[in-house]
Amino acid sequence: MRTLAIGDVHGCASALLTLLKFVDPGPKDTIVTLGDYIDRGPDSKDVLDLMIRMNLSDRLVPLRGNHEMMMLMGRKSRDERRMWLSCGGAEAVESYGTPSKPARVEDIPDHHWHFVQHVCSDYAETDTHIFVHANLEPSTELPEMPQQYLHWEFLTRSKHVPHFSGKTMVCGHSEQRGGIPLVLDHAVCIDTWCYGGGWLTCLDVDTGEYWQADIDGRTRRGELPPYEPPIEE
Repeated sequence: MRTLAIGDVHGCASALLTLLKFVDPGPKDTIVTLGDYIDRGPDSKDVLDLMIRMNLSDRLVPLRGNHEMMMLMGRKSRDERRMWLSCGGAEAVESYGTPSKPARVEDIPDHHWHFVQHVCSDYAETDTHIFVHANLEPSTELPEMPQQYLHWEFLTRSKHVPHFSGKTMVCGHSEQRGGIPLVLDHAVCIDTWCYGGGWLTCLDVDTGEYWQADIDGRTRRGELPPYEPPIEE
């Protein structure tokens, strides 16, 4: 039984399908998806359709990212909608249309809204790992964790402090444009910039093995590099 984490998909349905075929999750594996299923890439609708089908197996643990948060806020507020559309939401809405009928936000079906708002969670936790979209405030219990950290706060080498629980954080959100997951002290970031020409990453959090696929159907695999503490001057 494996615990597999998948990073930011951003509307890249072809990469997600290729990655799932490459990893070949078994019926006893748990799949934690770290959010940002939508926006920027071409196929947000197809990604959400696939996530909803995967959720029927009871082995999916889907989290919300900041782009799902913008989507939900954009449903309620005209100003927030403009913000969402300018940050990749326009591509997401476009994926619900056809060449002869451009889509509107109102064309997004109710079951997609329900999945994002009511099925997805803000975080997940095991005995050894904490899964979030963006980051953790190091001294705060999970139930009191600020939304700013869970969905928006970037992970950087210079500012990172491990969570007081001692558990390893697995996150996305902070793009690793070189294609290799970022390994810090008790933290791993697996957003490897799929929509921008990079890779979509799936990590076995217990072994450190990872699998990657891109939008052109290429695949590769690797092992997390060891954590290297900063050199003190």
